[in-house]
Amino acid sequence: MSKVFEFLKKPGTQIALLIVFLALISGAAWGLYLTQVPPVQPIQFPHSTHVNLQIPCLYCHPGAWRQASAGLPTEQKCWACHGQLKKYYQPEVPVENWPVELQKLSAYVKENKPINWVPVYQVPDFVHFNHRPHIAAGVNCENCHGDMSKKTVATLEQTVNMGWCINCHKSKTENDPVKRTKLLDCSTCHY
Repeated sequence: MSKVFEFLKKPGTQIALLIVFLALISGAAWGLYLTQVPPVQPIQFPHSTHVNLQIPCLYCHPGAWRQASAGLPTEQKCWACHGQLKKYYQPEVPVENWPVELQKLSAYVKENKPINWVPVYQVPDFVHFNHRPHIAAGVNCENCHGDMSKKTVATLEQTVNMGWCINCHKSKTENDPVKRTKLLDCSTCHY
């Protein structure tokens, strides 16, 4: 045992251990950072344009009202509106003169290929999140997703973790001990 202590007292060993420790901490920090970086999307969807046109979130993300996942719009859903816009639909206006993102959408529609949107907000498999009760409770989309009227591509507004959820559940149930007990019960989200 004393040989181990003598080995650990050597400056070279201490420097090596410090380097390993710093590498592990840096790797963990980099991994955490990567969980907060918005993924590259196939189309740089201008949320700000659509929100400022008063298109409700639930029009493009109807799953939020019915299921756990909000859902991501299909190329047909997008084209249902864009195919009707005279500004882009005029035959004399070639596709090459359309905005780049609409050109991409047009290509998806013509090729009948799905748009492979990459979800931005994800929870681990051991967490069961459902949008529906949150919407039914009057929680607005921007409470969690931020002000989309100022964004193009969706970004992760904050780290979605248990502490953040619990703090929200506590703040929403300050005056209702029965509801607080239910919303702070582990089985509400982990079942």
